[in-house]
Amino acid sequence: MTILNNTFYMLFIVAIGYYFITNLQWYSYKLSRVLFHHTKLWWHYVYFLLPFLLYAWVSANTPYSFLVVIIYWGLLFSWYRKLDKPLVFTGRIKRFYVALLFVSVFVSFTFGYFSVVLPLFIAYLLSLFIENLLFNSFKIKAQKKIDSLENLKVIGVTASYGKTSIKNYISHIIQAKYKTYATPRSVNTLGGVVLDINNDLPTDTEVYIVEMGARGEGDIAEISTFVNPHLVVVGKIGPAHIEYFKTIENIRNTKMEILKTDRLQRAWIHESARVKPETIIDTFGTIEDLNIRSKLQAPKHIISDIESSLDGISFLLDGVKYSASILGEFNAMNLCASILVAKELGLDDTQIQEGLSSLAPVPHRLQRIDAGGKIILDDSFNGNIDGMLSSFDLVDSYDGRKVVLTPGLVEVDDEFNIQVAQRANEVFDLVIVTGDLNYHIFKEYIDEDKLLKLQSKELMEEMLVEHTKVGDLILFANDAPSYI
Repeated sequence: MTILNNTFYMLFIVAIGYYFITNLQWYSYKLSRVLFHHTKLWWHYVYFLLPFLLYAWVSANTPYSFLVVIIYWGLLFSWYRKLDKPLVFTGRIKRFYVALLFVSVFVSFTFGYFSVVLPLFIAYLLSLFIENLLFNSFKIKAQKKIDSLENLKVIGVTASYGKTSIKNYISHIIQAKYKTYATPRSVNTLGGVVLDINNDLPTDTEVYIVEMGARGEGDIAEISTFVNPHLVVVGKIGPAHIEYFKTIENIRNTKMEILKTDRLQRAWIHESARVKPETIIDTFGTIEDLNIRSKLQAPKHIISDIESSLDGISFLLDGVKYSASILGEFNAMNLCASILVAKELGLDDTQIQEGLSSLAPVPHRLQRIDAGGKIILDDSFNGNIDGMLSSFDLVDSYDGRKVVLTPGLVEVDDEFNIQVAQRANEVFDLVIVTGDLNYHIFKEYIDEDKLLKLQSKELMEEMLVEHTKVGDLILFANDAPSYI
């Protein structure tokens, strides 16, 4: 029986460790975020606390703890099958498991009891220590590489909304004149930037565009002081991740950390940051911003006459007309920032217009797909209030039947999801809510005959076949992973 329980003890450690480290990976290995910002805290009770307490009691009082382990493995496997973002076995994860198994064996043989929390805690601390050592060496290596590229010009981009789009737009437009490279996908943390520099930044790059994101004070400062951008863009600032920052002012202050660079030559900052233009700091905003803030300092660069349709967008920037096959009125602001950077880098209007004419939408950000007689707008990576309402306005111009699939907004106050639900009820013929997070809000504000709930993403295709038809416009508005 001892050998049996020893074996199943290790199996229990492996299983509960999987739950623990999976959640840490989701939340950037920040234990405080797992404990205090997890949107499904009940998971911690069902898949961690209760199994641990049951295992501890049974192993202390009976020889049948292996039965608890068998049941827990079945429970955890059921949980795993429903995940759309399972654990990725990186080097960090493998090192964590080595530490966890070593500590578990040591504790069980040394003290003669099957501890669970102690090995997890020690393995977490060991892993944290090892990763910090490794990261510091990677950071030094990346610093040497970026310092060795003497002619490299660095552009830093941040915003509450649209920073990935701005980054990609700048990269596409200025490649007519420069060898450019941008941080891939939505990589926007110091760790991601360090890895990107070491592994993928070409040594012949002339312009490196770095996206900078944040979940707390100091996050952007550490990236900006590391890469030291020459040019800086701050897009629109809003309540994204308000759960972490608590106030808009905290968000604004954190975004402005991007100015902490020793070699700043020029910055373009959206008027939502409420800064005054200075010698090397320009502001930009729409004509509506000018009207609203007429008693304050007006934006230096004005966007006006925005026209948005399912075919593209056009607008005036400082009186000059620009157009692109990009959807969404809000993209005028993102394109404006990109144009201003391009002009600073010496591109003329002809080169800029040519770049805009070949500009493709950022994947999953109001990306139009025509399939099976239906128009699909994939806006699944757009999770902010302004972008979502703008996409609803765009869809409202469509004459046919309109369908939306959305989980609503995450990491925002309920009032924003109330706005989303109310507008969705006005625009759409069918509203499909994915997940439980905001369903109670949509249920209150959406007409009962047009509201459906998608219980599992595995059933999405089946539901769309059943409830949509040729001629429909289907909008995927935001996409929250299953753990949210």
